[in-house]
Amino acid sequence: MNKSRFFFAMVLGTSIFSATACAATNSAGNLSDYTPTQGRVISSADEFAVLQHRDRIAPENAMLDERLETLLPGLMADADIDMWLVINREYAEDPVYFTLVPQPTFAARRTTMLVFNKLEDGSVERLSVNTYPLGGPYESAWSGGDLDEQWAALADLIVQKNPERIGINVSKHWPEADGLTQGMHQRLTEVLPSAMQNRLVPAEDLVVRWLETRTQAELDVFAHAVGLARGVIAETFSARVITPGATTTTDLEWYMRQRFEDLGLPIWFMPYVTFQREGGECAPETPFCSSSSGVIQRGDVLHTDVGICYLKMCTDTQEMAYVLKNHEEDVPQGLKDALLTGNRWQDILTDNFVTGRTGNEILAATQAEAERQGIVSSTYTHPIGFYGHAPGPTIGMWDNQGETAVNGDWPLYPNTAYAIEGNIKQTVPEWGGQTIQIMLEQSAYFDGERVIYFAGRKTQWHLVR
Repeated sequence: MNKSRFFFAMVLGTSIFSATACAATNSAGNLSDYTPTQGRVISSADEFAVLQHRDRIAPENAMLDERLETLLPGLMADADIDMWLVINREYAEDPVYFTLVPQPTFAARRTTMLVFNKLEDGSVERLSVNTYPLGGPYESAWSGGDLDEQWAALADLIVQKNPERIGINVSKHWPEADGLTQGMHQRLTEVLPSAMQNRLVPAEDLVVRWLETRTQAELDVFAHAVGLARGVIAETFSARVITPGATTTTDLEWYMRQRFEDLGLPIWFMPYVTFQREGGECAPETPFCSSSSGVIQRGDVLHTDVGICYLKMCTDTQEMAYVLKNHEEDVPQGLKDALLTGNRWQDILTDNFVTGRTGNEILAATQAEAERQGIVSSTYTHPIGFYGHAPGPTIGMWDNQGETAVNGDWPLYPNTAYAIEGNIKQTVPEWGGQTIQIMLEQSAYFDGERVIYFAGRKTQWHLVR
């Protein structure tokens, strides 16, 4: 184990998670001899240590330093950007700002300017032009004075460095790369000489690559964060929390929210819980077949969607549970088979992760193979990282199973992370041939050759006894 991984293992208080690659799908399409890989049972969030807020500063800043030193120079070179400007002000922070500044930082103080300038040796100097200097990992090029002096200092610095291509965060299609407000953009052009104004170019490719690329330390954190999310789901989908005939889906949603709050883990959307029940309808054209609220009964199939962030890495997880009837000891075989089909769909999708393929190409290949194997599926997989819905290749959308312009045309790069998300529909003999929908979402990363789930994936039902 290298020093970086050892540091994060010790800080997180858990062992580094490792997993085998996804198994290839059975080309014959026969589930009888198919066994999904990378399944992992997690019963509680208490299996994982959670750092206090004060103790999170050191690892977060260590990861930032590593990214700035090892990732940014190459990404700027690939994007053909000589200088990158990130300019924002309090209450209107650029979406990429908090991924670039040391913690604890809660806002851009007044107007905050970050300047990344590529040097002749390929390295990147990191400068700040701020009333209040940020300190490491930034060198203050100017501080103090009023706003007019600050803008003049930025213009002087740019003229002095004389970059050929100056990247600014403006984008028609990527919201994460569109953080330079109109007012800031106008002020920038006002203070720059006309010759320099012509060198301003969109930095959207650089921003997307910066946000989607993961370091090894971040992958280690991700495994831990996903384990925490899955642990809270396991606690919620158990007799410790659920009393059939009394507990509602809303009760479970608020239980999870409070549990994450108690652990000091921010959520990026409200957890939600739905159910499917024998006797319900699930028409082929219906995108989602679950009921969104009600009292949980024995024999119900439950589903949840949860997203948390820990040490800046954001997860997105969907899992399913079955509430046993009084006479039952296990899940009906038809539901087991349906989950197995869901795992098969996941493998079809991840087998099509090939470096350089676009999201649209991965989607089309997945759909073709699923159809060949007789699987009724819907694929809507997205990148994750600093955001739960992060930039990178869009692989289908729940309301658009065709090509997605621009985002779907983005190619797949190594060392990127994804929520492997979608659903399958399959009939259940024990329910009189009624269709069930299996909705799955597990966080994983692509190392350039294979997809690896951060903390396993759901290959067995949660059972509420």
